[in-house]
Amino acid sequence: MRFGKIFDSVNMPFIEENDQTRARREHLERIAALIGNPYPNKFERSRVVRPDEEDSISAIVERFAPLVPRAPGGARPAPEEIERANAELNRYEVRVAGRIATPPRVMGKAAFVHLSDGVARLQIYVRKGETKAITSDGREIDGWELFELLDHGDFIGVAGFLFVTKTGELSIHVKQLYFLAKALLPMPDKMHGIADPEVRQRQRYLDLIASSLKIERDAELSTREVFERRAQIIREIRRFLDERGFIEVETPMLSPLATGAAARPFKTWHNALGIPLYARIAPELYLKRLIVGGFERVYELNRNFRNEGLSVRHNPEFTMLEFYCAYWDARQMMDFCEELLRAVVGRVCGSMRVRYGTHEIDFAPKFPHLSMKEAIVRYWTTEMNDPVGEPFSASWLEDDEKLSLLVRFCRALERLKAETDQGRAETIAAAWREAKRETLPLEDETARAHALEEVFATVAEERLIQPTFITDFPKAISPLAKRSIADPTVAERFELFIAGMEVANGFSELNDPMEQYERFLEQAAARERGDEEAMVMDEDFLRALSYGMPPTAGIGIGIDRLTMLLTDRHSIRDVILFPHLRPKKKPGEERTDEANGT
Repeated sequence: MRFGKIFDSVNMPFIEENDQTRARREHLERIAALIGNPYPNKFERSRVVRPDEEDSISAIVERFAPLVPRAPGGARPAPEEIERANAELNRYEVRVAGRIATPPRVMGKAAFVHLSDGVARLQIYVRKGETKAITSDGREIDGWELFELLDHGDFIGVAGFLFVTKTGELSIHVKQLYFLAKALLPMPDKMHGIADPEVRQRQRYLDLIASSLKIERDAELSTREVFERRAQIIREIRRFLDERGFIEVETPMLSPLATGAAARPFKTWHNALGIPLYARIAPELYLKRLIVGGFERVYELNRNFRNEGLSVRHNPEFTMLEFYCAYWDARQMMDFCEELLRAVVGRVCGSMRVRYGTHEIDFAPKFPHLSMKEAIVRYWTTEMNDPVGEPFSASWLEDDEKLSLLVRFCRALERLKAETDQGRAETIAAAWREAKRETLPLEDETARAHALEEVFATVAEERLIQPTFITDFPKAISPLAKRSIADPTVAERFELFIAGMEVANGFSELNDPMEQYERFLEQAAARERGDEEAMVMDEDFLRALSYGMPPTAGIGIGIDRLTMLLTDRHSIRDVILFPHLRPKKKPGEERTDEANGT
């Protein structure tokens, strides 16, 4: 069937109707009439660079670019140098394929165009009367007629010999031309790429195309390079852990209980079993069951799902590294975490210093340790004091009434910062006035723990730029961690902060089944009081602990946030290939700046 008839009879709402798309459809119809099937099943590339691997454009460029003569200052190479290079290059017949990266440049009876494989570009040279097009049934026809129907973005295959142009550019002199796929939609701006972050995130395929076609290269990583670095980060993590005796495992992504973390889960239904199942919020309790079973070192690179809000640091589906080691405690795990991160940063970035926005993050020095309370005291500034009241001091954190006032102040301050544009001093004064009008009784240990956590988040988190371990979290908000021997009100738990972001969370694992049972009961009581994120009772896990689990330390490291740090990206959506977004607004509806987390 001719493609024109298909276009006439089928409504394609995913393709805009305009002059460009109509021209491309017409070209496709004429190509189909010329060669037959315009969407062939395969194209076999040559194996010149390596006999066991097909030649990509990147491989050809990497292998033969050193043979191209270079002249100082961007001048053209001397004719004799080009002649010597071509004497060598002309011996190589290659077959490559790629996307047309630039609109064809026709000069009389000859034309130049660049092909891209998404990484590198290679120029091809087509001359009228010398190039043959290959039809779907293998016949040779006039290649120039096919070439004139090509559009920017089409996929083609070419066969020919290598040579260097007079300007010193590695090229292929095309003898055979194959049509592989039509781009029915026009390509993005080749000069500047896609400026709209929502378009980049919603249509990642277009973002990748745009970054590969972009002529003006920025100093920052391209979209493709970001995700190649992400893959390298994961590869280096696996290498590091494998070399140290850790075993990679897989645990359920659907389970009958939403356990392992304090979070709201996604819920589904298993028809055959007739039971509800929950998408994994964390693999922790399954991994600790493996420690019980005799695995001393285990890790999992896993996808977690949490039915919570969206922001520049939160996506409902995210990637986490979790690993556990028997006979370690939290302090040993912190040391090991440092070693792991330095190894990954050094291999991936080539330096211990990484630029993140306006900050230079240095992974080389020993990471400092601060308790949660010490961090609040250190980063509280005199400008945050009540201008008409008693100044803050460390003793406030031990006084329920003062702690309640502090958390009320912090809540008011965060709200006012988001809602008003008045100066900082005026905002702080207004927050204190509002805090004094409110009441917030801290009725129990859990309420006090959450209050301290809120104050820490407002006062200290964004100030923790260099890698810093925060320790001594309240036991009441650490239901799976051992209590501290020195202070039973806190847990042997830590979080690693870098550039104001929590990157890792770990602790000495609670292995006393009776105490763990009591902690679960406390969580159950919290759920009854309305805390939807409190943990549920997991009796099978308690039974596993009852068989005995050795002293163990565990940690979770956010792969997405680590990738943000090592690629200088400031939204989690920029390091996830296909992030979750709100449904696209229809024409006329008000648009939110979702790409920036609102």
